[in-house]
Amino acid sequence: MPASPTISEKIVAALPVPAKGNKLHYFSGASLQGKKAPAGFAVRVTAAGTKSFVLFHRVNGKPYLPTLGRWDANAGGGSLTVRDAIVKADKLAKDFKNGRREDPRPDRTRRLQEGDRVEGETVSGLLDKFVERYARKEAKLRTADQIEATFDRLVKPRIGTIGIYELRRSNVVDMLDEIEDENGPVMADRVLALVRKAFNWWATRDDDFQPPIVKGMARTKPKERAAKRILADDEIRDLWAALDIVDAPECYAPFVKMLLLTATRRNEAADMHTSELEGDVWTIPGARYKVKIDHAIPLTAAARALIGDKPPRARNSWFVFSTSVSGPDGEMERDGKVAFSGFSKAKTELDKTIAVIRKRDGREPMANWTLHDLRRTARSLMSRAKVPTDHAERALGHVMGGVRETYDRHEYLDEKRAAFEALSALVDRILHPTAADVPVTERAA
Repeated sequence: MPASPTISEKIVAALPVPAKGNKLHYFSGASLQGKKAPAGFAVRVTAAGTKSFVLFHRVNGKPYLPTLGRWDANAGGGSLTVRDAIVKADKLAKDFKNGRREDPRPDRTRRLQEGDRVEGETVSGLLDKFVERYARKEAKLRTADQIEATFDRLVKPRIGTIGIYELRRSNVVDMLDEIEDENGPVMADRVLALVRKAFNWWATRDDDFQPPIVKGMARTKPKERAAKRILADDEIRDLWAALDIVDAPECYAPFVKMLLLTATRRNEAADMHTSELEGDVWTIPGARYKVKIDHAIPLTAAARALIGDKPPRARNSWFVFSTSVSGPDGEMERDGKVAFSGFSKAKTELDKTIAVIRKRDGREPMANWTLHDLRRTARSLMSRAKVPTDHAERALGHVMGGVRETYDRHEYLDEKRAAFEALSALVDRILHPTAADVPVTERAA
């Protein structure tokens, strides 16, 4: 109702009682005995006839209606006269305006809307705790450094300073839009997956935090994300040539070559340990293999050459691909204590080296590729080398039916050896082609 110029005990007493629910009667600006009611001052009348004084106001655009107290002339009694209610409302309104009083929103609502938390509980603080406590200590992820680098490079500059209780879906969407524009939709989805994991982890530790990520935020569909990249022969030759000169750790070149010659995944090869080697067979334990069963890989001569036979300094067993070193000054030697993990930086240098080689030869830049594409390429090459499908699938460690618990790690070992020998021979032909091996299109180039 329009604001009344005056208010009194009689006016409040005469306010009608609604048939159901309650009704608000506003008296913004009304005066009584020299006291003026602030904007939003009202009397609430319930269907039971009870009258209370309230103060309507907004916080960040949201409406709130805290109760000041009941009218003392109610049949059931109360604590405030009309003048007392005006005085209380005026003081409360001034306190809100000057920041001297916590607003009357429920505590959880206020915290969620304003992020009024202890210092450090920003998005950056949450991500730091996720990396240190979960990625490094709880899960002991070897990719912890990469996760941290991704947060530092793509997430923190965009939403890191926002309080975790202020964070909105729109903030996340805007961040993903920027990442997609600058780095592509696949990278945006990778960041989304990491941020979702961090937020969900924090939600298990915080009663109030609600992760602002919902379905539909992904930029690509699963079928679209399914990689189908297979390196062509000239790309394999460029890769090998670049590995011979790339500015990367000494172990990187043999590691990448091992991926193709053994059709293994990145971390499976990077974590290769001498304790897993017996003769010419490398057995990846089920504990670190995707299908959770031991996978035996017969190593060809080319693969064994990548391992080498010089043991790291004073160790009986070690990670084959490692940059870890120890020893007195001037005598630093690889000790193999830590598996290689600098994938991103080394891959960037490798791509740059390949680009230089192709530019030098007047060829187009090499299309984007990943280390996992080498496993797919290996499978394609096996088919090209006439390896039976079942044998090729077993060589890649795919389960071919049956009960996993009764799986024999050495089953089909001879067939797998033949598959890898055929793969190795074909790779060698690709790297050292005769005139008949090179397609006409390549010869013309």
